[in-house]
Amino acid sequence: MMERIHEVIEEYRGEMVKTLCDLIRIKAIGPESGGEGELDKAEYLMKLLGGFEVERYDAPDERAKGDIRPNIVAKLKGKKDRRVWIITHMDVVPEGDLKLWNTPPFEGVVKDGRIYGRGSEDNGQSLVASLFAAKAIMELDKPEYTLCLAFVSDEETGSRYGIQYLLKQKIFRNDDVFVVPDAGSRDGSMIEIAEKSILWLKFTVHGKQAHASMPHIAVNASKHAMKFLLDLDKELHMRFNARNELFQPPISTFEPTKREANVDNINTIPGLDVSYMDCRILPDYDINDVLRTVEEVKKRYEGNVKIDVEVVQKEYSPPTPEDGLPVILLSKAIEISRGIKPSVFGVGGNTCAAFFRKAGFPAVVWSTVDGMAHQPNEYAVIDNMVADAEVFAVLPFLS
Repeated sequence: MMERIHEVIEEYRGEMVKTLCDLIRIKAIGPESGGEGELDKAEYLMKLLGGFEVERYDAPDERAKGDIRPNIVAKLKGKKDRRVWIITHMDVVPEGDLKLWNTPPFEGVVKDGRIYGRGSEDNGQSLVASLFAAKAIMELDKPEYTLCLAFVSDEETGSRYGIQYLLKQKIFRNDDVFVVPDAGSRDGSMIEIAEKSILWLKFTVHGKQAHASMPHIAVNASKHAMKFLLDLDKELHMRFNARNELFQPPISTFEPTKREANVDNINTIPGLDVSYMDCRILPDYDINDVLRTVEEVKKRYEGNVKIDVEVVQKEYSPPTPEDGLPVILLSKAIEISRGIKPSVFGVGGNTCAAFFRKAGFPAVVWSTVDGMAHQPNEYAVIDNMVADAEVFAVLPFLS
């Protein structure tokens, strides 16, 4: 069977490359990041799903094109009613600084065995691999398990309109097996079973605006914000400094990230500063203890400025057991297809698997990637996409 799976997947190689290039050209950025959402990409994918049992679950969102955030579920019946799910996401992050790109980020450029473009690795590579794995299965024997593909929206900005919306529709069952190919390693030997807690914070510092030549009558919100963020960064790293070797990296991370524009001209002292911090916290710690530390540091500045703290996102999920069925089945599929015995690990990134685990559904994360997500010159390795499709095709045949 493995030889036949390999042959059929290889026959799809050219079509897989074309499909990923097509998907890259469809700009699917969420409204939170200034885009129109995923509707155009969803409509493209719907045309490729002939032979599947297909359902659309459109989450209402008046900010997006068509006032919706689409989620597609495509099923391929197996001998048994038990289901294997492969979950990928349609949305991508913005391209960032165009000057850092060597190719147009939304073009889909094939070069040296790679496909360059925003969303190529995150998550187009796995989306295409799962789709063509299912297409290959259609040409083979009926699988043991029913294979279900989900192409979801909004993964990059919290999953409220994506996997969280699907979970509310009660379409998943306790005996389902969930694979989320949204992280991994270069050789495909690592299965992710745990994710750090995620905490996104927004800080609004209120000062007093004035002419830049008159700092004695101003309260420079930007200056106080920078000092506050540096102090907070130091305090958090000092207090939450445990190591857990399951994770890469094995520590909690606290990173100041986005800053909103304040004044438009050089000669004005800003009276308002808005900045953000991304925290990825080891499960050894309670997220609320981190928030209490934030409040303590904030109080040190209350005499000079007012600081508002808003929790943008706060998520915790338990790990998937190492001896659980998702780990066992996926490990077996990798061994059959690749001839390697995989290991388990944890990540700081937040994937759809975290929401499954939080809802009581053990899930695993796996793919073969170079780790180019969110970087300029993001690319997908074509051989990785094809090889991963073979693993996905093997999965539903296992018992």
